[in-house]
Amino acid sequence: MRFLYFLFFILSLQTVNAQNQFTPVDVPYKTVLENAKLQGKPIFIMLYADWCPHCNLMKSEVFSDPAVIDFLNKNYICTWKNIEKEEGIALKNKFNTKSLPTFLFLDSNETLLYALKGEMKKAEFMNEAKYALNPKLQLPYLEKQFLADPSNSTQFFNYLNTLKKGKDRTDLSPAAHIYLNTQSEAQLVSEANWRVISNGVTDIKSREFQYVLNHQKEFAAVASQSRIDRKIESIVNELLRPLVDNLDTINYYKQREVAKSIRLQKTDSLVFKFDLTLAERTEKWQFYKKVTLEGTEKLVWNDASFLKDIGQTYLKHISDTESLKKSILWVKHSLELNDSYDGNLLTAKLYNKIKDKKTALKYAKDAKGIGKEMGWNTKDADALLSELAK
Repeated sequence: MRFLYFLFFILSLQTVNAQNQFTPVDVPYKTVLENAKLQGKPIFIMLYADWCPHCNLMKSEVFSDPAVIDFLNKNYICTWKNIEKEEGIALKNKFNTKSLPTFLFLDSNETLLYALKGEMKKAEFMNEAKYALNPKLQLPYLEKQFLADPSNSTQFFNYLNTLKKGKDRTDLSPAAHIYLNTQSEAQLVSEANWRVISNGVTDIKSREFQYVLNHQKEFAAVASQSRIDRKIESIVNELLRPLVDNLDTINYYKQREVAKSIRLQKTDSLVFKFDLTLAERTEKWQFYKKVTLEGTEKLVWNDASFLKDIGQTYLKHISDTESLKKSILWVKHSLELNDSYDGNLLTAKLYNKIKDKKTALKYAKDAKGIGKEMGWNTKDADALLSELAK
């Protein structure tokens, strides 16, 4: 009898789990378009990936609800596309999708009416799916209203705020510049226009961003200096990161000079870090050494973690003694900022690499002492101590 109860319990759990599973229905896109025209309905598409945790949460917590699916099927022609499969790849590229999950609301002519991105609670998603049915809340209507009078800030923000629900910052830039072109330089310095610049300006050479650079105090008065700093850092990141990620060295070195022209410590530090990342990914160790010898003490001297990262790279890839001695200086300074197990162990290894076993032994012992005090596993320090004892 107990076995039967246990079996019933297991079957009940499986039933509950099955009810909470949502299986995407991958209707062919051609069929979706045909059905949308025949039935006079808009289209709903979810773009997802199996590895995306936010996509999986939406499936399990939102689309597992029959009421949500019933609403979507009643009001839309629906399909669900994996961006790693043929039609999903094409739709991701067609609508310039950069975030997952993304939800597209189209008409039967493939005009984008509305878009959402990211993880949402059920109530929020349902509200947005209802808004997407209202012609006066859809992107074509809002864009038309905005373009009829680009200087009207209310109509611009109505369009921008809807656009940003489903698009990344770079997609906001064209509308932002159209609006900002209606503003004089003196008018740019306002809280509302700072919001536009912060969210919509991505061109480092644009009039608006250059004006921010040259009038930081004025903008800080309507925003804050920390927000100005974050904007400057983000625009350099947006300029250089894609080039580093794609190993596009030709365009990186061109755009690097644009970023360097800002001539601020924080941007120089960012460029320095991108230089090192690119050098590591392309295994240009001589260039890595040149950049670090020129800039480490000027640009990341108070960043203990980054100093240790440089030291680790020198340990693995740099062999000349003078350069290694320089890296030891940097890692020892990181210990002055933050005395750490890994910093002492790294210093010991670097001394060992230049064959100074006596000093290496001292730092290896210091590392073991810190590890023992903290209750950590000290096997790496023990292994080095054993090696040094030979």
